[in-house]
Amino acid sequence: LVSLLLIGIAAWGIGFGLISSFRVVGVAIAVGIFLFIIALVGLIGAVKHHQVLLFFYMIILLLVFIVQLSVSCASLALNKEQQSQLLEVAWNNTNSARADIERNLNCCGFRVFDPNETCSSDCFRTHQCQPCAPIIEEYSGMVLSYVGGIGLFFSFTEILGVWLTYRYRNQKDPRANPSAFL
Repeated sequence: LVSLLLIGIAAWGIGFGLISSFRVVGVAIAVGIFLFIIALVGLIGAVKHHQVLLFFYMIILLLVFIVQLSVSCASLALNKEQQSQLLEVAWNNTNSARADIERNLNCCGFRVFDPNETCSSDCFRTHQCQPCAPIIEEYSGMVLSYVGGIGLFFSFTEILGVWLTYRYRNQKDPRANPSAFL
């Protein structure tokens, strides 16, 4: 479900022109496809009670849990100053995302508006643009808390999946006694 959601959001972002960076969309689609394949491996392993597939699924799911828990905790632990520094580094190191942000948020420049620089925003024609930093910082705090909370929720469902896979994998014959699974 999460994998299909990732693929759908990436396609929606590119379809509506919100994201023009192929890297961002490509990474989201690749992660979605990877998670879908891993879920398929777990499903086939559970249906066939295939020990190797279940072990592979359990290990990959544990690694995904560790990465997702780390990213979720990091996104929830960032304070405003750290968010601001991270956003400034990202702003200075990318051009395509900068153009998308300026166009979508109708702002120019990061901390100050410089009429001598190029900008893809509509307000640039009138030279009355706001800097992008305050707008981005407002959104980033909200987005990081949502992403962190949702990631934390799904990371704990993943550890539940690892535990259930471990229990199911170690049964001799899962069809013999269904109540032995739980």
